[in-house]
Amino acid sequence: MSRDIIDTGRRGLLLSCLLGGTVPAWAQANEPIRIGYQKSSTLMIFLKSRGTLEKALAPLKVSVQWHEFSSGLPLLEALNVGGLDLSADVADAVPPFALAAGAKLTYYASETPSPTAQAIVVKHDSPITSVAQLKGQRVAFAKGAGAHYLVLEALAKQGLTIKDIDPAYLSPADGRAAFERGSVAAWVIWDPFLAAVQRQANARILQDGTGLASYRRIYLASTPYAQRRADVLIVVYDELARAGEWIKANPAAAAEWNAPVLGLDAATVEAANKRRSYAVQSVDAASLSEQQRIADVFTQQSIIPKKVVVNESPVWKRG
Repeated sequence: MSRDIIDTGRRGLLLSCLLGGTVPAWAQANEPIRIGYQKSSTLMIFLKSRGTLEKALAPLKVSVQWHEFSSGLPLLEALNVGGLDLSADVADAVPPFALAAGAKLTYYASETPSPTAQAIVVKHDSPITSVAQLKGQRVAFAKGAGAHYLVLEALAKQGLTIKDIDPAYLSPADGRAAFERGSVAAWVIWDPFLAAVQRQANARILQDGTGLASYRRIYLASTPYAQRRADVLIVVYDELARAGEWIKANPAAAAEWNAPVLGLDAATVEAANKRRSYAVQSVDAASLSEQQRIADVFTQQSIIPKKVVVNESPVWKRG
């Protein structure tokens, strides 16, 4: 859908009003869009920090409300229960959990794979040198996150399952604390937390996602909102794509901008950004196929209690 089509639709709405038609609520006054994000939502944070969406959505009479979450699963839970309209990116392992809970979600964008942007780490002096040695060990990660899926795939490659380790389901902040005090043998985490623990605590990467988990970042909307406000999705999608292009084209400037937002130094942020693609695209067949594969892995290991059919969820595509 082009901007010209949107403008034509609004002229038609104005004519309808003059002829005595009903004016939608969003056309009468600013309607808020509630967007959830997390610290790894670099592109959405970029737009937030610059007020880009506020400016771009003003002609559509839409204001923006921002809500921060510790990780992807609670973010999508809020989207599911109607507390949000739109989510920034979450790891590709997160949507199947929300869909299993009956969430009415629409896929509206994704980033191309960034497999090295999440990893299993151990302390630099840890005797553990292979994933196989995690058997019987306590391993920290956020439940339902991309890290969760990476753990399953890394273990499976060694002929192990989640039952062969002692999982500690911890938020990124709690996981970092547990890792540093030595109460877990390994921590599975994503950027920018990964870059931070590497540079600040000299953590050693045991296994990243290469060949195991592609780590696509997925963007979702509540289905009722996506059906009602496709014009808003067009604006958000286009601004996300532009933000991704700018960050990759200007790595040093992007790191300088994002460092104070994240409370990290610029060198750490730049290291994290190098591992993320930030290439925004419509959700394609390959992405959906991978979503189904991830869902099936969680179901097979009884982490998700029932079969999830990803293709039953709507996909919005930028025309």
